[in-house]
Amino acid sequence: MTSGSRPVRVLVADDEALVRAGVRAILARDPQVDVVAEAADGHEAIALVRRHRPEVVLLDIQMPGLDGLTAVARLHREPAPVGVIMLTTFGQDAYVTRALEEGADGFLLKADDPRELLNGVRAVGAGGAYLSPRVAGRVIAGMRAHRAAHPHRPLERLTEREHEVLAGIGAGLSNAEIAGRLHLVEGTVKAHVSSVLAKLGVRNRVEAAIAAHEAGLLAPPDRR
Repeated sequence: MTSGSRPVRVLVADDEALVRAGVRAILARDPQVDVVAEAADGHEAIALVRRHRPEVVLLDIQMPGLDGLTAVARLHREPAPVGVIMLTTFGQDAYVTRALEEGADGFLLKADDPRELLNGVRAVGAGGAYLSPRVAGRVIAGMRAHRAAHPHRPLERLTEREHEVLAGIGAGLSNAEIAGRLHLVEGTVKAHVSSVLAKLGVRNRVEAAIAAHEAGLLAPPDRR
């Protein structure tokens, strides 16, 4: 992901040219964001990701040829990491759940405040995750219902260091930012993140972040 010293490179994939133009106009407000390519379907999006190597892909769900949900699964298997944000009119729980299961790092609605789009691109470009407030509220409600039926979430299985890493995830920090705060190398943080996800039984950073908030964990202190 981007280091913050150069713009976040973004690819916008939507079958409507007007939507792509609108998204580009919003992102152009931030000099630290650079739209490097546009795609009209999932197949084109994957080809352009391979050509331009963006840090973030904004994917519509309903596109001809190859839809966004299938495309995110394929992008997740690409050798070069890329953050994926679903940007769609459709916010049904089934879409949100499948997108996160397939590896999406964020989920935004086209009806959201334009500032949410910029916030999401910055967060995912830095290696974090981002849900629009409306989507996050539904995801949290769903997870609480799941916890009511399955109340055991084994936070006690985490080591002290894993608690610190989970707190960083909850604060939306990237692996590099967590490493800087905890004076670790990024590879070690990545290993801790994998362990945290496995121990909590969650599928991705978004669900881990929600678990951190529900547990009342705060961001790790800046030890520099």
